[in-house]
Amino acid sequence: MKYFKKYSDSRITCLLCRHYCKLKDEQAGICGVNKNIDGELKTLVYGHPIALNIDPVEKKPLYHVLPGTQALSFGTVGCNFQCPFCQNWDISQERNIDKSIKIDPEQMVNLALEHNCKSIAYTYNEPTIFYPYAKDIGVIGKEKGVKNLFISNGFETPKVIRDMANWLDAANIDLKSWDSNYYKKILKGGLESVKENIQMMIEEGIWIEITTLLIEGENNSDKDIEEMAKFISEKLGQFIPWHLSAFHADYKMKDHKNTSLQTLQKAYKIAKKAGLHYVYLGNVSTDKDTLCPNCGNLLVDRRGFSLIKNRIENGHCPKCNKKIEGIWS
Repeated sequence: MKYFKKYSDSRITCLLCRHYCKLKDEQAGICGVNKNIDGELKTLVYGHPIALNIDPVEKKPLYHVLPGTQALSFGTVGCNFQCPFCQNWDISQERNIDKSIKIDPEQMVNLALEHNCKSIAYTYNEPTIFYPYAKDIGVIGKEKGVKNLFISNGFETPKVIRDMANWLDAANIDLKSWDSNYYKKILKGGLESVKENIQMMIEEGIWIEITTLLIEGENNSDKDIEEMAKFISEKLGQFIPWHLSAFHADYKMKDHKNTSLQTLQKAYKIAKKAGLHYVYLGNVSTDKDTLCPNCGNLLVDRRGFSLIKNRIENGHCPKCNKKIEGIWS
């Protein structure tokens, strides 16, 4: 797959994300790490992760993917958004690449296997901007039985999403706001594109969970939450997990107050009223259990990011035998 469109002169258009950056020779895109070099798109961070950790898969957050297992998690510098609340701004908004760090795709998969990680998570910054690197890792991982997880802002091109379906198992997509102007002016993205992409990923068979970081006075009005809940319930499905997470002051919003538990609880009630079966509160000390939507049986008992017990049997509730949505093996 080619990740760019070439013109008769030396210009190209990047086809990784929906910015569709048109690049002259030696020009980099909005992300800062994909560059036109001699009429070809070069992903400058290929093979150069800047952050590499072993995390509980619940930390991604993905609650319906292999509970209690570890994910080899990595990211690079660069991003195609400019969120003022980014918790990883020191790498996402960085453009200097440490080329002394070199991990090729096969080495990355071997690291996952050596550390008994059941999955590889492409995370910390926006993985779409290093998609060529991610895919090369993912294809090898898939061959060796390792699951692949994207933690993304959902601004991929349709071409990339269709290609993802060949190797990506699951993704957690940020639905950051219900305000198109906020997306465009503040985040430097696009709400409609994100909505379309989430629907497309589901159609392509990728397991999706959604996260919304609720920020007081920015995206937490009853109307916005009701509209988001309605979109998820009616357009995506009532069994899509929705993670409602608390904002903690960071980056360009250090003077902004943290999200209260009351705000999260109010959003939770709105989400449940809209018919969503799996709603979780994040960045707060509350239960994060998974209950059977049919009989209410406790299926996955969690404390923070730790698994206490997983009672799901062959993807079903052991009490009423309902099939539970997710990836369990």
